[in-house]
Amino acid sequence: MSRRDKLAGIFSDTAAETAQKLAAANSEPKPKENQRVLAGPVRSMSLSLDRMDQEAKALNEALQNGERIVDLDPELIDISFVRDRLDGNLTLQDDLVLSIEDSGQEVPILVRKNPAAEGRFQVAYGHRRLAACRLLKRKVRAVIRPLSDDDLVVAQGIENTARKDLSYIERATFALNLEGRGFGRDVIMKALSTDKTELSKMLSVAKSIPSDIISSVGAAPATGRRRWMELSEKLQDTAMLEKASSIVRHAEFGDMESDQRFVQLLSELSKTVNTADAEEAWVHPSKSLRVSSKSRPKGGYSLDFTEKDARPFGEWIKTNLDDLYEAFRKS
Repeated sequence: MSRRDKLAGIFSDTAAETAQKLAAANSEPKPKENQRVLAGPVRSMSLSLDRMDQEAKALNEALQNGERIVDLDPELIDISFVRDRLDGNLTLQDDLVLSIEDSGQEVPILVRKNPAAEGRFQVAYGHRRLAACRLLKRKVRAVIRPLSDDDLVVAQGIENTARKDLSYIERATFALNLEGRGFGRDVIMKALSTDKTELSKMLSVAKSIPSDIISSVGAAPATGRRRWMELSEKLQDTAMLEKASSIVRHAEFGDMESDQRFVQLLSELSKTVNTADAEEAWVHPSKSLRVSSKSRPKGGYSLDFTEKDARPFGEWIKTNLDDLYEAFRKS
């Protein structure tokens, strides 16, 4: 059997397996009118299977049209211009590395010529296989194809869906990175095999949690959307945000597994829920002015003046707000 026939068989098997999954899904009884429609993650899974099927057929067609598999030096191949994974670097003990070392690289990666560097390539999908070949110091088998930026990020997203899924927060930050680079929602939905509603939720979570906190927690593969949304809601409060930043800076925090870091962070923030609104007071030695301060939800803050100088001092502050705020900004 020729190399092309063998590879075409691999992709045909992938397409057939995907088609069987889709057929099984379609054979289930249709929901009645009063039943709930599929939840977001289930809809996303259906979209993912469909995209996997399309990609397998596209690769099979490309091989039939004469695209060749070539052996490339992995040091000449650059990663995608959009980061998707937060952690999880391969080691020589990783199952994928051991498999390639024992049986060789059975499925090629997909690359394009790097538009920003003459003589170099850029991987569309196969990042983990590329990393494995680098570790093993061997050539990587690849198909070279002309790809637009849109094509590349869609293929990159499909790879993660079809093989080793990104965690929820990795998908959310990947979506935000794509949006930040100017990709349209339609392209992002294809890349993540998701729908408009789920994409909006992902972007909302990724935007509301500072990137340094996300990086400190890591991929948290067992932590789903609801827990991340719970964290994002807590971090709308300034006091909570400061508390979270302090927690992730502790040396002990980095020694835990990623999911444990998330649980620890959320647990510590939950402990402060009942104390975040506690009032603090400043009293002048003359007892002529008392100022009570209080943190409010979603970043709010209030001051309350009491005692005999409360009204005139409050009026003075109101009159001088422009100067006071400018002095604050300069400080």
